[in-house]
Amino acid sequence: MRLLDEVLAGRGTDGPRVVDLTGAAGIGKSRLLTELCLRARSRGMGVLRGRATEYERHTPYGLFTDAFADLDPDLLRPGTGPASTLATAASPVLRGIGEGALGGGAAGDGDTGHGSGHGQRQGGRRDGSGGGGAGPRDGGAGRAGGEAAAPYTDRFAVHRATARLLAALSRTGSGLLIALDDLHWADPASLELLDHLVRHPPHAPVLIAVARRDRQTAASLAAALTRGVDTGAVLRLGLGPLPERDCVERLAPGLRPARAARLYAASGGNPLYFLTLLQQDGTGARSPLGGLGSLLLDELTPLTPAQRRTVEAVAVLGDHATPELLAELAPGPAGELDATLRALALRDLTRPGPAGSWTLRHPVLRTVVHENADHRSRIRMHRTAAEALARSGAPAPVRAHHVEQALTGWDPAGAAVLLEAAALASATAPASSAHWLAAVLRVLPEGPRYAGQRLALMLDRARALSVCGELQAGRDLLAEVIDTVPPHDDSGLRPAAVTLCASLERHLGRYARAEALLRRELSRSPAPPPSDLLALGIELGSSAPHSTPYPTVRADVLRTRELARRLGDGAAEADALALMALGEAYEGGLDAAARYADRADALLETLSDRDLALRGESRARLSAASFYLERYGEAERHADRGLALARRVGPPHILSHLLQCKANVLMSTCRLHPALELVEEAETIARGIGSPDLLALALANKAQVLLASLPPGNPESLAVAEEAAAVAGPRTSWWASLAWCVLGFAALFAGKPERARTAMLRAARPDLSGLQPSMRPLFLEALVTATVAGGDLGSADGWAALATADAQRLGLPTQLASALRSTAQLLAARGRTAEAAEAYARAAGEAARSGATLWEAQSLLLGASLAADGPAEAMWHRGRGLAEAGGARLLTGLADLVRPATPSPPPPPPPLPGLTPREREIAALVAEGLTTAAIAARLHLSPRTVDTHLSHIYRKTGVTTRSALAALTARATPAP
Repeated sequence: MRLLDEVLAGRGTDGPRVVDLTGAAGIGKSRLLTELCLRARSRGMGVLRGRATEYERHTPYGLFTDAFADLDPDLLRPGTGPASTLATAASPVLRGIGEGALGGGAAGDGDTGHGSGHGQRQGGRRDGSGGGGAGPRDGGAGRAGGEAAAPYTDRFAVHRATARLLAALSRTGSGLLIALDDLHWADPASLELLDHLVRHPPHAPVLIAVARRDRQTAASLAAALTRGVDTGAVLRLGLGPLPERDCVERLAPGLRPARAARLYAASGGNPLYFLTLLQQDGTGARSPLGGLGSLLLDELTPLTPAQRRTVEAVAVLGDHATPELLAELAPGPAGELDATLRALALRDLTRPGPAGSWTLRHPVLRTVVHENADHRSRIRMHRTAAEALARSGAPAPVRAHHVEQALTGWDPAGAAVLLEAAALASATAPASSAHWLAAVLRVLPEGPRYAGQRLALMLDRARALSVCGELQAGRDLLAEVIDTVPPHDDSGLRPAAVTLCASLERHLGRYARAEALLRRELSRSPAPPPSDLLALGIELGSSAPHSTPYPTVRADVLRTRELARRLGDGAAEADALALMALGEAYEGGLDAAARYADRADALLETLSDRDLALRGESRARLSAASFYLERYGEAERHADRGLALARRVGPPHILSHLLQCKANVLMSTCRLHPALELVEEAETIARGIGSPDLLALALANKAQVLLASLPPGNPESLAVAEEAAAVAGPRTSWWASLAWCVLGFAALFAGKPERARTAMLRAARPDLSGLQPSMRPLFLEALVTATVAGGDLGSADGWAALATADAQRLGLPTQLASALRSTAQLLAARGRTAEAAEAYARAAGEAARSGATLWEAQSLLLGASLAADGPAEAMWHRGRGLAEAGGARLLTGLADLVRPATPSPPPPPPPLPGLTPREREIAALVAEGLTTAAIAARLHLSPRTVDTHLSHIYRKTGVTTRSALAALTARATPAP
């Protein structure tokens, strides 16, 4: 209970925010969780409690739907003050969870539209009838993919919105406890959400307590909680058998010692076993009959047939066991059901639940009853439950469990329900979508009549598996489709399967396999239709520059672009041009990259919203290409436009790319706080989809941002960089090389130059082909630094000369600045400090020319440590001011180490020329990293007014991008 007090006192921010209760069935986890809830309420905390159930493990977000059912609906109605804030926070969560769990289309509250997301209990029913949702579709086993409307939100937006909702709820009282029971039975969507909350706990007095059976816990959940234990975010409490004295005195005070000893020995100290034995007829001296299941079955022996049917109906219905549904599953004379329920309650087999529902005494009892019911009777009950729920208007995801349990063979109507549920869950709960598609595939008849439907469903299931992180399973399913569909098939299934399979192979890091698969399909006879050739050609080009040098696929991408032009397919041409821009920018062909990027951008502006919604990856590539061209304003614009689309329609791996693209821009332009938020979100997505290369990239970018944003000596950036390199492993892809390069930088600032040198050489490979050509001077700078620190100036001279030659060939200001810093280090090592200081000053000027504020500040501060008193003082103040404004605590820490001995007060900075007070205010908010919409909200202006002010500011100051304006504002602002 100490944690409750620490959370309430605000001292729990850096300590555990999750309590993990583990133990065997019946050991007392739920009882302890109940006691924790009582203690929390006594302290004035709000409490939400949810429980997962064994037979509803594929109902998306079922665990959190159950917990949020306890929310007071009055708190969620729009109003003013806290109520308005809470309603705003709750709406995306309850809609997102409702779309996954209940099928969307909620009727509910007319203002917030989230009625069915939380109304299962408070609406008086737990059958989903408070929500909308379409009835079964016609036509049997149609395809699940593409038939539902675009989702309101993706599952990662639900994760972030849930954290905000929990924080808002905690502020309506004295904090919040969310207690989640039987976590080992939770659905994948709930587990993914919990994993996010463990790694990114709400910044508020919120405590999460979970109870689970350790041996039945999924490996992914166990790993997530163990990571939390390792980082101190999770407190684990393992519950073992009760001592005999506690067991007897707490559960059966006054029991004769001899009988108590026999019962305790038979129970093994398990409270549930003990109580079950205690309830047996006779003396209780007999030993367990084959374990707990036999003991519980013994309790059912005296029941009448009506009572047995009712118990079995409760087991089948689970949380939906309302009297109305029980009467349909266990029909009998009028009044019999009420009498039966009373009799079962007296035996403590059933207990009343919320809103008139009933539940069995313990989840283990439900399992025993359900598994030991007559097979035909159980199927009949599930079928009746599905039909009754359909009549009450329950959406497909609520009915899907019962439909699946009732399927004994091909049933077109039942398959339609499962396919509708799969389509509705595809965006927010792809694991559930894949499960329901598999259920249909299991009963779909073999033979030519259903062959096309089978292959289409397999393709849809592979898509769902790829989104929920089961990349290998999706790839295997697609391989089966490809092997089955003949080359002459004209349905479009084969090229679609090949394209997706190659994409999965690429994300699994198997670039050679992906390329071989695509080239085989492109060379087959008869050739695929032109539209399919475009998709295959684009995917082939996507293999570069990961492990295939772009020049080896340049001709293929050019042919794809020409084909798109001949067909008049502007969208495909834009995709090809974006690939060409990225490939050339990576290789250092900057003029060609700029031309291709400009042309792709112009084409994208002509596309319809429908076509643009599918161009997220092209926006990511254009953002990356613009970043390498050091056109930071354009890079940020492409990332922002791509993010606006990807957050609505996905897919998640594209969202991760775009987040990292924008984070790179924010880091280089020294806006580190928002950059860190973006890379953490990108990491969450990468972990969720199970792509090693994407995770290595996300961790590498996170390590870069942490390195700059944390004070000197903080070990976190090095730890993240080590994890990035470990995930990259022995692979030699572009992203793996980047992970090792970042490890080199992190090791340098951790004071481990030899580790840094080893990492950089591992990334570079003997011929330096592992280093990105257009950024090689920056990577060589780390190698020069490490080599100088090791005293090998001769080798460092060689690396610095190569960096200088590369930088001059590229002509990019940031790369020229990096080469100058390498030269400055060698000059300083040879005692030529004045020349070194001059080189650092020139480096700062080059970085400022491109708007790379982070590198400008670093160059200034390094130069300040070597320059003469007057210049040193000016360089120090300017460098520290830029670092302070951008949140670069590494550099402010460096500044404090190299501060001139007796600095005089800095001269007042020149004001921004000619700006009005309002324009100065807007320029300062741009420097903080705020968007136009955020500035408008802060100043109570319209976005159009803010844009008008910005156009005046650009004209008066002579800058053309937000990043350049941010840098100019930072230089003109006095350091704190």
